[in-house]
Amino acid sequence: MELQQMRYVVAVAETSNFTRAAEQCLVVQSALSHQIARLERELGAKLFERTSRRVRLTPAGEAFLPAARQALDAAERARAEVAAAAGEIRGSLTIGAIPTVTAVDLPAALKQFHLRHRQVRISLRSGASEDLIERVRQGTMDVAFLGLPLDVRPKGVRGRELARGELVAVVSPGHPLADMEDVDLHRLADEPFVDFPAGSAGRVQSDEAFAAAGVRREVAFEVSAPDFMARLIRQGLGIGMLPARFVSNLPDLPTVRVRDAPARIEHLIWSRFQPSPAAAAFLSELGISATPADG
Repeated sequence: MELQQMRYVVAVAETSNFTRAAEQCLVVQSALSHQIARLERELGAKLFERTSRRVRLTPAGEAFLPAARQALDAAERARAEVAAAAGEIRGSLTIGAIPTVTAVDLPAALKQFHLRHRQVRISLRSGASEDLIERVRQGTMDVAFLGLPLDVRPKGVRGRELARGELVAVVSPGHPLADMEDVDLHRLADEPFVDFPAGSAGRVQSDEAFAAAGVRREVAFEVSAPDFMARLIRQGLGIGMLPARFVSNLPDLPTVRVRDAPARIEHLIWSRFQPSPAAAAFLSELGISATPADG
């Protein structure tokens, strides 16, 4: 069993197509197909079901895929560790971030890291905090920037609190609230809301604040991206609540301070196991030493 064969299996599983997988792996399709067939003979099981319309994993393939990915990750990690021992940081760095991260200028931090470590392949994934925590916990993501309610701490990972801040109300130009200096949740509850999906960390902090105030509100529009949220608010379809430091990115939308505002904490998290050389270097760029004392 060879690592290249595992790479081919992973590529076919991800593309569901032998031709696209071969293009991705920079080989001719016949060579890729031959190596996968050779691996299947060695394993004594078919990894893929092939029809004229689709390619999909067999139960044996489903069982093989996670182990193949782990083997490839381990091989890359081994090469990165050897390079680090010689003073060179290389390998891959997968970063996750909520769309409203403000504690760190992430694009600037990534640029600086790239200039220092050009041999590292950087990838960035945006998502909800709870999903990012799980990916870091499972080892498919190196570090992640989160936003969580004050009483919630990420579990199964190591991390650092970066910043705390309150949310503000965001309204359309010309809205009756636009000229108010501040407002409370009882007044906001009369308005239709644009908010993040129910159950997400970005939504929970607002839901808990309204519940604590003893009022109910209507969330008419559930969206995952703050830029889409802003577009709906501009049309006067509802109001939103976003971190005060984030709304500077929306200069055309009026904001109103909320006296009993929801609040959140931004966290940076990483694996509870020894981080890769690239992940350790990135944390170092942010002034964080990835030692057990920081967990």
